[in-house]
Amino acid sequence: MRSRATAPMSAIIADDEQLAREELKFLLDQIGDIEVVATAVNGIEALDAIERLDPALAFLDIQMPGLDGLSVVRRLRERNIDPPHVIFSTAYDQFAVEAFRLEAMDYLLKPVDRDRLAETVARARKAVSDRILEPPPPLLPKAQSVFTRLLLRSGNRNLIVDPKELIYATIDSGVISLVTGQLEGQANFRTLEDLQATLDPDIFWRAHRSFIVNINKIREVVPWFKSTYQLKMDDKKGSEIPVSRLQSRRLREMLNL
Repeated sequence: MRSRATAPMSAIIADDEQLAREELKFLLDQIGDIEVVATAVNGIEALDAIERLDPALAFLDIQMPGLDGLSVVRRLRERNIDPPHVIFSTAYDQFAVEAFRLEAMDYLLKPVDRDRLAETVARARKAVSDRILEPPPPLLPKAQSVFTRLLLRSGNRNLIVDPKELIYATIDSGVISLVTGQLEGQANFRTLEDLQATLDPDIFWRAHRSFIVNINKIREVVPWFKSTYQLKMDDKKGSEIPVSRLQSRRLREMLNL
């Protein structure tokens, strides 16, 4: 029996065949340890669900309309978003080499065998646990790592802003946007990791794989889907920032929620 203290892993299932989605969910329910937070009928829906819900696992059919399973992973990387642990499922074996080149956790042939799926789930649980327990990399001394000014490009203007005025940063299609109380524009960093390395770690928090927020600019914490949260920020639009499942646990610890 699974310990009550062990939270189930979140997952999405993407397959254009309804029976295939239902069969896989049935098998996962039998195995346990998995909470299916969304299903998708094509790769575009799968991509959206991964970005919104930040699942630990993604079960992706390879051949889907709009965007195939392999392209979902490629698109996430193009947007500088770390994919979840991906398990491909397909009726064909000719895509296996490409799937593992994309660092898939497993490649399951349909009809999916329950015992093989159970082994994959067990390996996924270990991988997720190892990622959570992995200690964060040591921080550089602030004198070396923290910038005193940021460049914000807005139209034809290159504006210099104080990092403390930054409310949040987000990345979409490889472009990083910066939002302050008065300004909004693009940053000259390639990834959010590069930007985060220049910011004060006592103030700026990676709430989601696509967002960095200034904890002093959070207006409200709103309970959201499946024990996660959204943050209402202190900008003009009152932007709502999703908090990933992993970071939701950390948020509850920080605020005693």
